[in-house]
Amino acid sequence: MAQYDVLEHDVLVIGAGGAGLRAAVEASAAGVKVGVISKSLLGKAHTVMAEGGVAAAMANVDDRDSWRVHFADTMRGGQYLNQWRMAELHAKEAPARVRELEAWGALFDRTRDGRILQRNFGGHRYPRLAHVGDRTGLEIIRTLQDHGIHQGIDFQMETTVVTLLKEGGRIAGALCYDRERGRFKVFHAKAVVLATGGIGRAFKITSNSWEYTGDGHSLAYHAGASLIDMEFVQFHPTGMVWPPSVRGILVTEGVRGEGGVLRNKEGKRFMFDDIPENYRTQTADNPEEGWRYTQGDKSARRPPELLTRDHVARCIQREVREGRGSPHGGVYLDIAWIKEKLPHAAEHIKKKLPSMYHQFKQLGDIDITSEPMEVGPTTHYMMGGVYVDPDTQMSEVPGLFAAGECGGGLHGANRLGGNSLSDLLVFGKLSGEHAARYAKANKAPSLPKAQVEEATRQALLPFERPSGVNPFQIQHELQDTMQNLVGIVRLEHEMIQALDKLKEYVRRAAEVGVSGNRDFNSGWHAALDLPNMLTVSEAIARAGIERKESRGAHFRDDYPDKSAEYGQFNIMIKKAADGGMQVIRQPLKPMPGELKQIIEEMK
Repeated sequence: MAQYDVLEHDVLVIGAGGAGLRAAVEASAAGVKVGVISKSLLGKAHTVMAEGGVAAAMANVDDRDSWRVHFADTMRGGQYLNQWRMAELHAKEAPARVRELEAWGALFDRTRDGRILQRNFGGHRYPRLAHVGDRTGLEIIRTLQDHGIHQGIDFQMETTVVTLLKEGGRIAGALCYDRERGRFKVFHAKAVVLATGGIGRAFKITSNSWEYTGDGHSLAYHAGASLIDMEFVQFHPTGMVWPPSVRGILVTEGVRGEGGVLRNKEGKRFMFDDIPENYRTQTADNPEEGWRYTQGDKSARRPPELLTRDHVARCIQREVREGRGSPHGGVYLDIAWIKEKLPHAAEHIKKKLPSMYHQFKQLGDIDITSEPMEVGPTTHYMMGGVYVDPDTQMSEVPGLFAAGECGGGLHGANRLGGNSLSDLLVFGKLSGEHAARYAKANKAPSLPKAQVEEATRQALLPFERPSGVNPFQIQHELQDTMQNLVGIVRLEHEMIQALDKLKEYVRRAAEVGVSGNRDFNSGWHAALDLPNMLTVSEAIARAGIERKESRGAHFRDDYPDKSAEYGQFNIMIKKAADGGMQVIRQPLKPMPGELKQIIEEMK
């Protein structure tokens, strides 16, 4: 029987990114004992890669902005499949969360009169993204860590969750292992907040770091919670495509927000070829100055590169597929052209986009102030996640909460850029607040020792098969399958083929073997990540097959049009009694009249 230490907490937060840290800070402020588990090192959370800014209707740059416009933009971007209550809370509370960060020491870029500066971003009607150059996520993590580290929170770094523990139908904690020494730890808790991020590592080309193996989604699913909107995987239109060692690394939308344009190998600015019907180009002598987005009797000039991410990603893929792509299978993103109109353009670019300048200079030997970047779509964000109550963030499993990217509902069919960071702050706070309330209102459940012993036994099985299947081989094949058969453009027969392959991977995953001991054994870590990746991959494929239409980030070449029928429900994934994966059509909840009116007014 494996040995393990037991650590006691009122609230356990799994994940130390923006959502996890914000939840931990809020729970700790409520006076409960809080523990935070980080799969990686503290400060390395994927939130630091969020570059463009945090979306909040503060109206510092355009006084026409308001929570109502932000709510309508978010609902429109999500193709009205969003959980409207989450979208309402998000739009209303985001400005307060940004000002809170500022009070805690975040140093945002400023307008000339000293207010927080906001920039344009894809899908947002007005300049709305509060930012710190192109390092906004890094500043948020720095601020939350600096604030949270003094709250008496117990941080456990390089620790990975094996399974959630339940007792009497409610959450009782989690079984984990220390990645450095391979020793098991049991975190006994009254409430658990999942803040583990996304699923990008299930795909071959991704902007996500190695931790993003769908842990939170899978843990919640196997604990009995439902997943919602799993067919909606966002492919960011601009990731690096050269050199190969950095393929997929994000190129922030802020480049386009600051004036970057997309061109094919012929030098043509191709985004003007496919502007949706609900937009109209301006009737100016030079149409490439921008297009106009009309709101009532007012309009705003925006470049077509700032259309929604799913649209831009498909336009790029079209150029590549039809032979107009760059030499390495992408297109060109050019911000150097602004030197034609802006004095001291190079200094301006370096000031506004310091990370992008250094990223391309150091990794690709490209000076973005004088030459274009090669970019292409990369798996970036999962709109789907754990189905939660909008006001408390608690799942269907008592005591289990979720926030951030592993929580579902806010974004619907497609997320607007910048909404992820405000999502982390708004719902991270709510999840921490209500997890603390739940912990105070309930006695600690007893520790389910039989579950712990069985889970540790299962986790150690790969060591009994040192010549078994290589877990890395299955992982690579899985990533290829998801990229090729369940990617940006989908077909039913390809997704069915993917399910057949996934069944085979599940069979082989049960036979994986690792050699050596448990001290930082990367093969063992890969073997334990595999079940999570396989679970979320199956959920994505099954939900994609069920949605026989094209909507938001889900594009079906065999059903290229949007369907009114499929706009009436969300697709839910739940574990069936026989252990299989159940697909459920969940009707949308009726929206209150005042919110309907806001959407109609904004149209």
